[in-house]
Amino acid sequence: MKWARIGDIIVLNREADDPEALLDMEGVRSVIQVQGIHGPLRRPRVRVLAGSGTETVHKENGCLFRIDLSRVMWSRGNINERARIPSLVEEGETVVDMFAGIGYFSIPVAVHSDPGRVYSVELNPDSFELLKSNITLNRVEGVIEPIMGDCREVAPELDADRVIMGYVGRTHHFLDAAMECVRDGGVIHYHETAPEAIRFSRPLRRIERAAHPRRVSLLDKRVIKKYSPGVWHVVLDVRIH
Repeated sequence: MKWARIGDIIVLNREADDPEALLDMEGVRSVIQVQGIHGPLRRPRVRVLAGSGTETVHKENGCLFRIDLSRVMWSRGNINERARIPSLVEEGETVVDMFAGIGYFSIPVAVHSDPGRVYSVELNPDSFELLKSNITLNRVEGVIEPIMGDCREVAPELDADRVIMGYVGRTHHFLDAAMECVRDGGVIHYHETAPEAIRFSRPLRRIERAAHPRRVSLLDKRVIKKYSPGVWHVVLDVRIH
């Protein structure tokens, strides 16, 4: 049985024989099972197995995240990436987080870096509500500007030194908007899922196609995690000239 702890909630990948026993762990209030992710806004379907409640406050890398696991996702597989990105942000940068969610990347950037401004764009109203709460919880109201809307419409109206595309599924459909947003010399962190044989080459081709006639320099490429059999979640850091 695989499980993860998020705040004071234990999350199982399948039903346990005795979920009540997990409530004996120190500080655990609830045990839930995520039964699937559905729809374009990727809403989880959750069953409470023991205890009560699906909302919690989770602490990661010195940041606090209020989250309701019955309404939005939390991916523990991205933990290293959420710690890495703030180390790359330079003083005074304008950052656009195109898929902000509850602030997975925006909050660590605001807390641990010194950006001039972070624009956090989110379409899901549940995630957007939690994003605003987390901005207040982490006392970064003066740094992050939350914007509710479709990033394909919002991003081209902004000018960014750094664009975070921390979403997988159909991320390449949003590359044109990212290119309209990023300044010459700016950086894009582009996430994609791809078969192993083309896990880096396909994302790079898609970025180069969207950037044309501008040039693309590959700064870094990393595997985030295995997504499904033979398919990997990867991230490419690229500079657009």
